[in-house]
Amino acid sequence: MKYIVQVGARRVEVVLDADGVLVDGERVRAHAADVTGSPVRLVTIGEAVHRVVARRAGSRGRYALRMDGWRFDVEALDERSRAIQDASQASAGARGPAPLLAPMPGLIVRVNVQVGDTVAPGQGLVVMEAMKMENELKAASAGTVAKVHATPGSAVEKGALLVELA
Repeated sequence: MKYIVQVGARRVEVVLDADGVLVDGERVRAHAADVTGSPVRLVTIGEAVHRVVARRAGSRGRYALRMDGWRFDVEALDERSRAIQDASQASAGARGPAPLLAPMPGLIVRVNVQVGDTVAPGQGLVVMEAMKMENELKAASAGTVAKVHATPGSAVEKGALLVELA
């Protein structure tokens, strides 16, 4: 399972698999053990051992960590949730018609609009397959389709411009 962990402005990719832990592509020896009768966990990373207390902090994936006397506010989300949250935050402050961008790498399955179509907020514009799931990408605001860059069957990268609205 792949997670994107954000500590302050820094993002770290953490992959948990049958062989252990990868941190930003590097294999790391890691282990966590509960301390009986307390909220403390002993976390071993490489040769270093840390005392960690983790508490949920508000929304999904957010934690307040106390580690060796220091406090860290951390957000740990799986790859799909991180991409969806990034796309939501990017369009949240948009004014007027916002372009439709790919929230993650994937394959275009269907394009539901063509140039000149009028769209409403929340209307499905493109269906994209990513991580073996179909995701309907919707308009963040009302507008008229100015240009369609997505074509069914094509692979796209995260952030690719799919549909322009005017």
